[in-house]
Amino acid sequence: MDLDIQPQSTTPLYRQIMDQVRVRVAAGLLRPGDPLPSVREVASRHAINPMTVSKAYSLLRAEGLLDQARGQGMVVAGAAAAGASSEAGPAPLAERVALLAPLLDQVVSQSRQLAISPDEVLRQLSSRLGQSTDADVRPGQETP
Repeated sequence: MDLDIQPQSTTPLYRQIMDQVRVRVAAGLLRPGDPLPSVREVASRHAINPMTVSKAYSLLRAEGLLDQARGQGMVVAGAAAAGASSEAGPAPLAERVALLAPLLDQVVSQSRQLAISPDEVLRQLSSRLGQSTDADVRPGQETP
């Protein structure tokens, strides 16, 4: 699992890790029992403090999304415990859309601060959605 950590983002690093794990679980990319990279591995790969990764994993564990397996480290919790996707595939569309809410809130807030009209924001979003490739959508997945 490769994370996209953005040190310059206003979103705290631990929150970026949490959000990306949640998205992968909801999309069915991480399934119950799948191991996560170790704290040291993530910290080393992204040049961040191991305590940051540990905090993200601990909070995800408290949410029931992760379990700690002896000798394996952190693994994705079972579907019933996590309320996440099962072997059948990704979580329902409503759950996946809910994961976008914080990002959309940021877009709305920043567009207002920059005095960008809603029409222009929609044009930009539509343009970017049009640039997606077939690789962005997995078989059986609804398209926007």
